[in-house]
Amino acid sequence: MLLSTLQPSKLIVMNCRFVVMKYSTPRQLNAFLKPYDRAVRELALNLRELVLDEMGPCYENIYDAYSAVAMGYGTSERMSDGIFHIAVYGSHVNLGFNFGATLADPANILEGTGKQIRHISIKAPQDLQQPEIRQYLRRAINQSADDARKLGEKVPAKPDKIVSTVKAIYKRKRRPGATGKSKS
Repeated sequence: MLLSTLQPSKLIVMNCRFVVMKYSTPRQLNAFLKPYDRAVRELALNLRELVLDEMGPCYENIYDAYSAVAMGYGTSERMSDGIFHIAVYGSHVNLGFNFGATLADPANILEGTGKQIRHISIKAPQDLQQPEIRQYLRRAINQSADDARKLGEKVPAKPDKIVSTVKAIYKRKRRPGATGKSKS
């Protein structure tokens, strides 16, 4: 398990422009994203910036999972306190809402039919410019706090900084650059 504190700093190139990244990227996350095409890596990292802008400081749980690299965001390191997540796939990135089935969807942009999770697919840099994305992030954060209060739970205090933790690394993969076996 890796625990690191993220500080503003990084610079990346996006569509032949320099984009200043406010938050440094954990070394393991960069390694996990390396097999993906540059465009998908940039979508993932830019969506991460947007999420951290809206949620931070917060807890970030990073998973190098079987079919995707995933990053979960919540009010503690516990999965049950997760509010949303990012899942990185071969051709796009999903912004998932852990309780999206109960999240108001006035723009009708949430996808999925499960009992709990809904998501928004991000396929191009301009998708990140949709104002609805920030609105839905804020709505999910507020709903999480409201739900905790209704259940009589104490709303956890925000950490002083962004706390990033690598939670699990799966040996077998089914995604770009994966052979189905762990790499040495």
